[in-house]
Amino acid sequence: MKNRLTKQEKLRLLCGKGNWRTENFDGKLVNVRMTDASMGVRMPMNQNEWQDEAPNVSYPSMQMLANTWDKETARTYAACVADDCLDAGADVLLGPGVNIKRDPLCGRNFEYLSEDPFLAGTLGREYVFGLQGEGAAACVKHFCANNSEINRRQQTSDVDERVLREIYYKPFEMACEAKPLSIMCSYNRINGVRASEYKKGFDALYNELGFDGIIISDWDAVKDRTASANAGLALEMPFRKENYDGLVEGYKAGKLPDETLDALSDRVLTFVERSKKLQEGKTRKYTKEERIAFTQRAEEEGIVLLKNNGVLPLKEGKKLSICGWYARPCGFEWSKNPELIVGGGSGRVIRLTPMFDMKELLEEKFGEIAYEYAFSDTGVVDGFMDQAAAVSNAGESDINLVFAGTGSRVESEGGDRTSMRLSAAQERTILDTAEVNPNTVVVLFAGAPIDMSAWLDKVAAVVWAGFPGERGGEALVNILTGAVCPSGKLSETFPKTYEDTPVYREYRDSQVTRYQEGLDVGYRWYDRHPAGVQFPFGFGLSYTTFVYEGLRLETDGERVKVRYDLKNVGKYDAKEVSEVYIRPISPMVYRPLKELKGFEKTFVKAGSSETAEVVLERSAFAYWSTAKDCWTVDDGVYEIDVGASAQDIRLVGKVKVKNGKFTVLG
Repeated sequence: MKNRLTKQEKLRLLCGKGNWRTENFDGKLVNVRMTDASMGVRMPMNQNEWQDEAPNVSYPSMQMLANTWDKETARTYAACVADDCLDAGADVLLGPGVNIKRDPLCGRNFEYLSEDPFLAGTLGREYVFGLQGEGAAACVKHFCANNSEINRRQQTSDVDERVLREIYYKPFEMACEAKPLSIMCSYNRINGVRASEYKKGFDALYNELGFDGIIISDWDAVKDRTASANAGLALEMPFRKENYDGLVEGYKAGKLPDETLDALSDRVLTFVERSKKLQEGKTRKYTKEERIAFTQRAEEEGIVLLKNNGVLPLKEGKKLSICGWYARPCGFEWSKNPELIVGGGSGRVIRLTPMFDMKELLEEKFGEIAYEYAFSDTGVVDGFMDQAAAVSNAGESDINLVFAGTGSRVESEGGDRTSMRLSAAQERTILDTAEVNPNTVVVLFAGAPIDMSAWLDKVAAVVWAGFPGERGGEALVNILTGAVCPSGKLSETFPKTYEDTPVYREYRDSQVTRYQEGLDVGYRWYDRHPAGVQFPFGFGLSYTTFVYEGLRLETDGERVKVRYDLKNVGKYDAKEVSEVYIRPISPMVYRPLKELKGFEKTFVKAGSSETAEVVLERSAFAYWSTAKDCWTVDDGVYEIDVGASAQDIRLVGKVKVKNGKFTVLG
C-alpha cells in the first residue's frame, strides 16, 4: 500500500481526518481513532465533535497514580484504560503525560506524573507497557518543556541543552524503552522554535532516545505544515484545510523533498498498521465492574497522609462532624459531570457511577453525622453559607472533618492557577472550625500543591485525596478508618508558599519563560533551600513505623546492587516506599546535591522485616556533558542515600568509580 499512494494522497495522509482519525480515502486504507486521556477515556461520541463525550470509567488523576510509587499499579491502571479504549472503539490513547512539573501553578499538573524525571519516566514506561500490552497504542505527551498553560501557543521555554537532556527529555527517553507507537509534540516553543517544528528534539528522539514511532501534533499546534513536516512531524491533528493547502503549495514549490514526504507517509501507514496489530487476539482483560473496583485500589495506594497527631485512624464510637461542598458533591445537579473534584480540559472524564457522598459513607460506620456546607466555593464563587452552623457542629463533635479543594474551574487545560491557596471561604472554615475543635482533619481534593501556611499548624491531620475517580469516597473511608494503612507518597514537593518556589523569581514575560533554576527542578532546588519546604518530595506518613537497617552494597564493576531491610515495628500491616538517591562527592561539574535513581514499594507485615533491592546501572551516575555532547560518568566517590523522603535519609553508603569501574567503600 505504501507504494500505491499518489503524491497527492501522501500529502493528504499527513493531515488527519476530522478531529480524531487518520485519513482512509473512503475505505482505501484502514485508519485509527484517537481519544483523549488523563483520568480515563474522554471520547466524543461524534468523531467531529470536541465535547458530547460518552461516560466512561473515571480513574484517579495521573498525579495520584504517581503518588502510589508502584509500578504494578501503573501497569494495571493502563491495562484497564486500554480495555476502555477497545470498548469505545479507540485505537490510540493520547497519553500518558510525562511532562515535568516545574511550576505548581500549571493548570495541567494533575495530568502529569512528577517533578522528577526518573519517577515520571519509570511510571510512564510502565504505563506504556500496560496500555500497549492490552491492545491500545500510546501517545506519550507533550514533547517537551510544556510547563505552563499561559499563552501556551506562543510562549517559549528558554532552557539550556544540558537541562533539556537531564530533566525534560529524560522521562520521554525512559518511556521509549516500552516502544510507544507515538509521541505528541507540545504547543509551546523550545528556545524560540515551535514544538511542532523542533527538528533538533525530533532528531534526538529518533537517533538517540530509542524512539521508533510517529510524532503527532497536539491539536492545532501546527502553524506551518511544511516546516513541521521537514522537522519530522508526520501527522497533524486535527485536519485543517488551510494547513493542508499550504503543505501542497510547499511541496509544489520544492520546499518539501520527495524523500521526506515518502518517509513521513510511510511512518503514518506503519503507525496505523502497528496500532491495529496491537489488538490482534486481544480480549478484555478486566470487566467494567473490575475496572471500577480497581479505581478504589489505585486511590488507596496513592492517598497521602500529610499530617497526623494521632487523631487518625478514626475510631468507632467517636462523634463526627463534617463540612464543605467537597464532602457531598453528589448533591449537585452536575453530579454526573462533577466539576468539584476533577481537572478540566481534555483530561476530564464523565464518570459512570454516581458521585460519592462522604456523609453517607461515614455514617455506615459512625452513625448520624452533623453536616453543613459551610462555604460556597467552586473556584468562582467565594461566599459563605451557614458558617455558624459548621462551627457549632465542630464544637459539639469529637472529631471535625473539613473537605476542601479545587476542581476543574481552578485546575484546567488552557489556563494556570492564580494562587496556591484555597479560597478565602475554605480557609476561613478550616480556621474557625479548628479553633473550636483542635481535632480537625482537613481532606484535600486537588491536583497540585496547596499553600497550607495559614492553617496547617491549627489542624490535627491533613489527608491528600487528589482527584480520586469513581470509588474515591470508598477509598478515602478505608484510609480514614484504618481499614487500609496509607502508603502514598508525594511525587512532587509541596512548598510553603508560591514565593518559596524557584519559579517565583524567574524571568517571564508575555513571550519568554527563562528556566533560571536549570537542573535544580523540584527537590533538587529545595535540597539547597530547605526552609521553603512544607512537605518534601517522597514524603508520606503511615499508621505504622518503619525502621531502615542493614544497608549492603555490591558491585560487579559495571553496576551497583543496593539491598537493605525494612522492619515494621508498628501494629499495622503496611507498605513502605523507600527511595534511593545518588549524591556525587566533589563533582567535576555542577550537579544537584542528590538525584532519585531507584525506589521500591514493599509490603511488610507488622513485626516483620522484608528486604528491598534496587540495581543502579552505570547510567544512574551519569550527567550530560555539554563539552563532549554525550552522557558521562566521572571518576570519583558517590554517596548512596536510602531514605523515606528527599529530606529523610536513613541509610548511607559509598562507592568509588576509577577508570570507569565501580568499587564499594567501607
